Amino acid sequence: MDTSHFLEKFFEKYGNRNEKPVLFFSPGRVNLIGEHTDYNGGFVFPCALNYGTYLFVRKIRGNKLRFSTLNFNNDEETEISGLFVNTGKKWINYPLGVINEFLKKGIKIEGLEMLYYGDVPNSAGLSSSASIEMVTAVALNELFSGGLSMLEMVKLSQKAENEFVGMNCGIMDQFAVGFGKKDHAIFLNCDTLKYENVPVILTDCSLIITNTNKRRGLTDSKYNERRAECDRAVELLQAYKTIRNLSELGINDIPLLEKYISDPVVRRRAKHVISENGRVLEAVKVLKNNDIVRFGELMNQSHDSLKDDYEVTGTELDTLVYEGRKFPGVIGTRMTGAGFGGCTVTIVRTPDSTKFVIGLAEVYTKKTGLVPDFYHPEIGNGARRIQ
Repeated sequence: MDTSHFLEKFFEKYGNRNEKPVLFFSPGRVNLIGEHTDYNGGFVFPCALNYGTYLFVRKIRGNKLRFSTLNFNNDEETEISGLFVNTGKKWINYPLGVINEFLKKGIKIEGLEMLYYGDVPNSAGLSSSASIEMVTAVALNELFSGGLSMLEMVKLSQKAENEFVGMNCGIMDQFAVGFGKKDHAIFLNCDTLKYENVPVILTDCSLIITNTNKRRGLTDSKYNERRAECDRAVELLQAYKTIRNLSELGINDIPLLEKYISDPVVRRRAKHVISENGRVLEAVKVLKNNDIVRFGELMNQSHDSLKDDYEVTGTELDTLVYEGRKFPGVIGTRMTGAGFGGCTVTIVRTPDSTKFVIGLAEVYTKKTGLVPDFYHPEIGNGARRIQ
């Protein structure tokens, strides 16, 4: 990131070169394994990326809030006169939702000039929304002496997305963005929020993220639909035992699904969540033993379950995964994020990575008519002030 160029854009936008803004950064995230388990109280294993959202912000007198971004030609201005309401399909809903939560806590927010820039691709499933929310929260917390802990800001940002934006996400995205640690993934229990930073030692392997570049128009509605199906599964299973969420069940409980859930769709949703939790637990164990081959096998099993039982993949993701597995050096590959487009995450032997990228791009375009993008991320730290 060329911060001098970014700073110049801020001054071009807002003027007054005598008062320098403060720069904050918040990463995107990729989930290595453990998909659609977070809102079911389960286990996830994400890591923060060196891609993310940058925010230059400066206090101004008065109560005006000025929003701008280098990603869209879309400046917005509003003023603080009480709580905000959703502005429709506008990107500023993410920071406005966070500002609302600060106001609800009685933290006085005054006028601001804000310039955002994100190098997390929008709608790629790498959590650009949580990245925007968390960079806003960290900035507000420092500039207005909010005194909030990182966990409080994580919860606040999730609440903003759930209640203000209207996306019923779990806590994984904001947690990974807030608590990321360089060269580590986060083994998180989404029910208790107990977590452990686990070193990710890839030695002669590389992490590659592939973007389908498919527009994900149905993601929000399908995501909320899956949540409802999981809630229905819990209701039906409570005839068997008192549970609050699907993740209180283990692999040995899967046969009970046939007995207590007559709807085959709801049954498959529950099966995915329970089996995916088991895969995460094993994945963390084998990674600690540096068994990257078994870790890759579990990634593959995860995608198969997301395709067959949870039905959130689609032609584009499946093409990347199943064609990708054919290339030499691929240890494991799976969709990551909500699904229906977005990205895959792949572990591939480093000497084979160039052939993988070139070959997969060719076959993917031939089969789908779309051109994929490839990212070679590093695992980075969480949301913070840079300068």
